[in-house]
Amino acid sequence: MLPIDVAAHSSRWRGRHPLEKALLGFGLTLTAVCLPPWPGGPLVAAATLAVLLGPAGVSGRQLWRAFRVPLGFCVTGALPLLVSVGGPDGFLAPAPDGPRHALDLLLRTSAASLGVLLFAFTTPVSDVLPRLVRAGVPAPVVDVALVMYRIGFLLLDSLAQVRRAQAARLGQSGRAAAWRSVAGLAATSFVRAFDRAARLQEGLAGRGYDGALRVLVPPAALSRRFLAAAAALLAGLVAGTLVLKELGL
Repeated sequence: MLPIDVAAHSSRWRGRHPLEKALLGFGLTLTAVCLPPWPGGPLVAAATLAVLLGPAGVSGRQLWRAFRVPLGFCVTGALPLLVSVGGPDGFLAPAPDGPRHALDLLLRTSAASLGVLLFAFTTPVSDVLPRLVRAGVPAPVVDVALVMYRIGFLLLDSLAQVRRAQAARLGQSGRAAAWRSVAGLAATSFVRAFDRAARLQEGLAGRGYDGALRVLVPPAALSRRFLAAAAALLAGLVAGTLVLKELGL
């Protein structure tokens, strides 16, 4: 399993209803997107970090390892705003107000990414997908998502096994050997993925699959106190941002 999935399964909030965590996490994401990037972005990011590292119980090392990937995309997306192409100042020139626009985008996207990570770190996918049927999503769509989720982990496991076998046979000893290993890894993983998928289909057929995967969903009740606290946090962030904006800070 991926580290973020392990953290979600062992989260302090694992027993909470996914809707509670979705309202909080995606509410923070929506707040970061809709509010002015300054001071809304830093306020939302600080509040999300406080929830992640505090009540949610996510370790700082786990959070950084997961956050550095979307942060890299945020930085990459903000860099082009620093320059303008084909303007009157030449083919490539500094963009007017480029640093301000780049900083605004970076603040907004990084804060929004933390809100998504809050939901991901506290809610396993296996707790969410079965409940989507009750929300009106067609059962075949949910079944395909569950199977693909499982096959994804099987494929990652196959990749890891093949890479260990190649390393044990000096498959990474040089550049030429590394390229041959990459080609062999892709070919072997492709064949193994189809083999695992076929065996999974046979297993479902042998267990009387009739078009719907029936799984046990852990019981969870909505907490009015949690929902009220989440609403208060979001309202406080909106009010604080607007007040600071009016004060010119």
